[in-house]
Amino acid sequence: MIAGLLKWPQGTFASKEATPEGEELIKCGKFNLVDLAGLENISRSGAWEGRAREDGEINKSLLTLGRVINALVEHLGHIPYRDSKLTHLLHDSLGGRKCIIATVSPAVHCLEETLSTLDCAHRAKHIKNKPEVNQKMMKSTLIKDLYGEIE
Repeated sequence: MIAGLLKWPQGTFASKEATPEGEELIKCGKFNLVDLAGLENISRSGAWEGRAREDGEINKSLLTLGRVINALVEHLGHIPYRDSKLTHLLHDSLGGRKCIIATVSPAVHCLEETLSTLDCAHRAKHIKNKPEVNQKMMKSTLIKDLYGEIE
């Protein structure tokens, strides 16, 4: 899962605006689309050996994500971002401006997972953070940096 996590859809986007002096400013941002599907019940998933071990690692990462969300909501001094690869990779996505979409199943046999997902989304909704201004860079500076990278 963690290896697959590195392949999640992500992207950067830019918008242009002009300063009063006429210099072009480029404002950059990024977004990540992450599927956090987990398997709370390995025996029900039918996984065996290697797959069961991987599912266990996924569940540990999701548990750590829950601890990070709780720490952010409760404004604890230490946020355990580095306790799992998942939370370390999502560090930027959990601060600033965020949008979380929780998908659930209406099936009765998925009730436990649905309630868990809704609880997690409800807690994440209450994260109070400091939105950050998107990175702004003068177009001339950006071009200079890119030329420097090439050389």
